[in-house]
Amino acid sequence: MTVYTHFLPPEYVAAAERAGHLRPDGLPGWPTYEVDSPDAVLSIPSPGVHFGDDFRAQVLSRRVNELAAQQPGRRFLASLPLPDVDAALAELDYAYDVLHADGIILLSNVSGVYPGEPSWEPVWRALNKRSAQVLLHPTSPPQWRQVALDRPRSLIEFPFDIARAVTDLTLTGILARYADLRFAVSHGDLLDGLAERIDGSALWKNFTHVNCCA
Repeated sequence: MTVYTHFLPPEYVAAAERAGHLRPDGLPGWPTYEVDSPDAVLSIPSPGVHFGDDFRAQVLSRRVNELAAQQPGRRFLASLPLPDVDAALAELDYAYDVLHADGIILLSNVSGVYPGEPSWEPVWRALNKRSAQVLLHPTSPPQWRQVALDRPRSLIEFPFDIARAVTDLTLTGILARYADLRFAVSHGDLLDGLAERIDGSALWKNFTHVNCCA
């Protein structure tokens, strides 16, 4: 069984804190993840690698991907510096062809941009050509200050935002156009309840629900 776990190297935490993420997604501080399983697949969690500056996101994604690839005997999911599509394509190729990544982790939104964004089409096309494994992981919604009420966003906002992302992938036709993608989705508690309400929701069967990094 695949075990997804988050990977928080000190360099990543330092970069996130410099960008203002002292209480990531409303948590009291940065959590500690123990990698107990030899089958664990490592990935960088929310808030990801893009903190508002495209160039710094490129540098950070490259660094964390290289650090993950250096972990003895571990598989990993690469981070991409979206919403910079050109940089994301370059990092995708490097992650697969040089670092031998086992897949990609994508957040439910990046700076309020959801995965059905038309400008992201080249990324989906490139991932589909590789029959990529994509872990879709939630992050804080763009208007979290208005809705989270100072509670940890993982408590309520994560399941809602992952539902928005999966709905976006469905209604924009991404799932239909790129059938070779293999999706896993975490915090997908609401998806079954929404399926009957969304046209084309049978495509959601392409998703594997996982308990990621509890």
